Amino acid sequence: MPIVTIDWLEGRTVEVKRKIAAKVTDAIVDASGCPAEAVTVIFTDHPRTDIAKAGKLYSD
Repeated sequence: MPIVTIDWLEGRTVEVKRKIAAKVTDAIVDASGCPAEAVTVIFTDHPRTDIAKAGKLYSD
């Protein structure tokens, strides 16, 4: 049972998440041959204050 976790900055719409979930599921099914019902996609939205890159918060 494949589980795909997507961590990203908050702000994507539900429609964007639907599209990405469908495309990721299709890619896993195509590559592994498992049924779509076996694929789980988990989205984790993070506030810009909770992620830093190169020593700077994205909110700065």
